[in-house]
Amino acid sequence: MILTNQFMKQISAAAGRTKAELVLKHAKIVNVFTETIEEGDIAIEDGIIVGIGDYEGDVETDLKGAYVCPGFLDGHIHLESSMVTPSEFERMVLPHGTCGVITDPHEIANVAGTAGIQYMLEATKNLRLDIYFMMPSCVPSTALDESGAELHMEDLLPFYQNKRVLGLAEMMNSYGVLQNAPDCIEKLRKTQEYEKQIDGHAPGLSGKGLNAYVTAGVASDHECSEFEEAREKLARGQWIMVRQGTAAKNLKKLMPVFDTPYYQRAMLVTDDKHPGDLIRGGHIDFIIREAVALGADSIRAIKMGTLHTAEYFGLKKRGAVAPGYRADLTVLNNLRDFQVLRVYKDGKLAAKNGKVIFEKAAETPEWDAEIKKRVFHSFHCRPIQSSDLALTKKENQIRVIDLVSHELITKERIENWIEVPGMAAGVNPERDVVKLVALERHEGNGHIGIGFLGNYGLKKGAVATSVGHDSHNLVIAGVTDEDIAAAGNRVVENEGGLAIAVDGKVVLDLPLKIAGLMSELPVEEVDRRLEAMKSLSQELGVHEDVDAFMTLAFVSLPVIPKLRLNTYGVIDAEKQQIVDVFYSI
Repeated sequence: MILTNQFMKQISAAAGRTKAELVLKHAKIVNVFTETIEEGDIAIEDGIIVGIGDYEGDVETDLKGAYVCPGFLDGHIHLESSMVTPSEFERMVLPHGTCGVITDPHEIANVAGTAGIQYMLEATKNLRLDIYFMMPSCVPSTALDESGAELHMEDLLPFYQNKRVLGLAEMMNSYGVLQNAPDCIEKLRKTQEYEKQIDGHAPGLSGKGLNAYVTAGVASDHECSEFEEAREKLARGQWIMVRQGTAAKNLKKLMPVFDTPYYQRAMLVTDDKHPGDLIRGGHIDFIIREAVALGADSIRAIKMGTLHTAEYFGLKKRGAVAPGYRADLTVLNNLRDFQVLRVYKDGKLAAKNGKVIFEKAAETPEWDAEIKKRVFHSFHCRPIQSSDLALTKKENQIRVIDLVSHELITKERIENWIEVPGMAAGVNPERDVVKLVALERHEGNGHIGIGFLGNYGLKKGAVATSVGHDSHNLVIAGVTDEDIAAAGNRVVENEGGLAIAVDGKVVLDLPLKIAGLMSELPVEEVDRRLEAMKSLSQELGVHEDVDAFMTLAFVSLPVIPKLRLNTYGVIDAEKQQIVDVFYSI
């Protein structure tokens, strides 16, 4: 709440009767309302912009004609995908001009339930970076999944009292919505009663199905991979989140969204992004840079990464450089390559020349017993024997989950069963087919799904990860059962993480102690280890355009077409049915 004296002080500074606390002199200001560039000073008082024009300040900083735009906002991200703690995430993105993100903690919620959500709320509350939350809508994602928790509306409602909770995250069970599934309907109805926002997740949904989905109150979609799909959803009143992350890269095909009239209801998101991409490539600044290089108008792109996000989520007085707005500002060298020179958060210099200039927020020193149990000791999986992974021939052909470059969707490929000496049965290096397994790790029930993955590229060894959307069971791709078991057992020993095994021995690993999703290590060390593992994966054959771990993380998600593999086996996501790995006509 603004105190009367403070309020009066801001007005006096705005009117020029008194000096402002801080004035940024000689700026080229990106006006997201008029889509023009203004030249002038920016006066700041109590973390609020109070004036644009000619001002004097107690402290003055000459920007010498640098461009100033609003601090960037990411409309949809899973912080867990960064593989580091929230405070380490802040260190990565603030120097790139990001001042706020809207996160969906459904990754950690699938592992640890409400304890996982509480951990994220507690771990983010003292950061400079504004972190808002959308509550996980589908834990588990569908009935055809085994997660560590099951969340219903009564579990989520207490969190709606938190001011940082803005609504219901990606309603990915579109099938359930269309069929009036009681749990889906209750979540949608209650969220609207609380006048909070509802995000969507419905790749390929169109026609009457889309009409029903929008009627249910779902206001956005981040799963469009083609412009025609985006245009139909825009025409039905949805907002489009243009996604460019580590695994899913939709920007190029959605470039028409940056044109009139579509851009007016569009924003920029990353969804999932690995630490190396955030450190070296950037965050929302990277998407804007890429979009401009592909022909987008620079101011419109900035607007989609700032004001539109704020407007969609109801974040008042954010997303613009204007009087009365929060002084979250990104200083750029120009509007072509978008090099971030400085970042101001709440009117204070927070980052300069790619580095934060404040001390990292202290982590909560002592977590309660439930968080310790559910978040920090979440892995329950017995040791894997190679004999557990044996697959006996039933038919002459198999279903292969075929990856699609830079997309989350997969295709179904039918291949002949083959037994190559020195390989697991069914593996066919000449046809780019490797073995894929998913092992349940929440209850220790021993469930193992076995299938085959195509277009991954692996020629030797095995790659294992406990980051397997959305239930985060243990997912492993490999060419021999011995390597698969070795890589998987290292992840089990570490209580979560990544591992690569070759010739029956683990070569590299990265422990992810926090829910099997995030590391307690500094981001620099996580990045070093992860990049070394990615490099090794490519040496072992994984295609250059495939992120070995991020891609593998999505092959178990049973809500994205066409085929997936989880602990139940091969899933036809379109039909929401388990199908046999062996194919028969």
